[in-house]
Amino acid sequence: MGVVGLSFGSATSGAGFDVTTTVASIVGNMKAIETPWTNQLTSLKAQGTALTTIGTDLSTLSTSLTALTDFEGVLSTKEGASSNDNVVQITSASSTATAGSHSIVVSRLAQTSSEYSDAITSTDKLSGSLSIQVGNGQSIPVPVTSGSSDTLATYAAAINAAGIGVSAAVISDTSGSRLALTSETGGLAGQLTVTGSLTDTTTSTAVAIHTGLTGQDAQLTVDGTAVDSASNTISTAIPGVTFQLLATSPDTPIQLTIANDNTDIETAFNTFVTSYNAVVKDLNTQEGTDSSGNAEPLYGQSITSQLQSALSLALTSGAPSGSVNNLSQLGISVNDDGTLTLNSSTLTSELNSNYSDIVGYFQNSGSFGMSLNTTLGKIGSASPTGAITLQLASYTQQETTLNDNVTNEDTLIAADQTSITNELNQANEALQGIPQQLNEVDELYNALTGYTQASNS
Repeated sequence: MGVVGLSFGSATSGAGFDVTTTVASIVGNMKAIETPWTNQLTSLKAQGTALTTIGTDLSTLSTSLTALTDFEGVLSTKEGASSNDNVVQITSASSTATAGSHSIVVSRLAQTSSEYSDAITSTDKLSGSLSIQVGNGQSIPVPVTSGSSDTLATYAAAINAAGIGVSAAVISDTSGSRLALTSETGGLAGQLTVTGSLTDTTTSTAVAIHTGLTGQDAQLTVDGTAVDSASNTISTAIPGVTFQLLATSPDTPIQLTIANDNTDIETAFNTFVTSYNAVVKDLNTQEGTDSSGNAEPLYGQSITSQLQSALSLALTSGAPSGSVNNLSQLGISVNDDGTLTLNSSTLTSELNSNYSDIVGYFQNSGSFGMSLNTTLGKIGSASPTGAITLQLASYTQQETTLNDNVTNEDTLIAADQTSITNELNQANEALQGIPQQLNEVDELYNALTGYTQASNS
């Protein structure tokens, strides 16, 4: 702590001294004890900012990895194409689908059985009863409400409420309104058999029931194998592939081609490599100095080496998947500074030859992808127990302690400042009062001795 002296002229001048400046110098010396604390606070804040940036980039890396490890992510789908979308259209192709070409011949489309009534006025009343059978099921009667109060709409509602596997509705056009019955079971198994009779009691005319569509199964061949389907949506003929039959083409085979979605997958791999490199560059930066030659905030901190070691180890962790044993087989190499480089040609070749093994390398239990995902959870800031989360919590605790120290010291200094100011004000008043006191002594002396400067002259 420095020494503060009092600066004033002759003691008998009455000028005294500058109390405010003197107190400020004393307080400045007293606050010097806080300098190490404030310096440490500055350092901790800088470390926290740097570590938060690394945590953010680790979170981005985790997100990019999820695109590859998620069962419904970019590796879960394949691209599909049909040689004639007007006949056969691909709906979806999952990761279980095998790349290749398939020949489809469609000789008949599936139909869902339907029936409809004669057209009548929508407000006319009905009487009678219909018995409805779905396929080989039981024929179930649905009578018109007693008292002939049913219209087409209320009778359709009664059929729906019966829950017999038929959907009833009223359709209207310029001819009038009709009762429409549609089987809820597609194909031949849903063929409707409707018996009984209805009467329009308003006009006293019979209301006949007619066949709309006959229930039938789709018939096709897939790579020469005959396939029957109650629906025109086919999802079991080619593993992992769903396609829609839109028309028949008995004499012209339709080619379905299944391929890997390499474009989106390569984009996902590029994003992963870029995100990984961002974290590595963050850590490498903290090992050096800034443009002014000052050490970076995390220079020499154990958290930096901890994160570097964890990431480096994760690159070689995880069980192999079939023929895929390491990242280099996917065109990913590690540079001298720890960053990664992706060779797109190598990745494309591997996707075309060992697609399912690549999926397993990122998604199987204990695989590289799952192992790296676990590592990111342990070191990142997303988890309450992540290394960065715990380190930031430590910084916060240290900052709280230091801020408390500064606050407590400021309180003590403020009390001392008040006391010192009062004491120095009193001393200053005493100094400023010396000329008056000397004058009073002179006057007393003159009174006692009769001596005056005038008489002496």
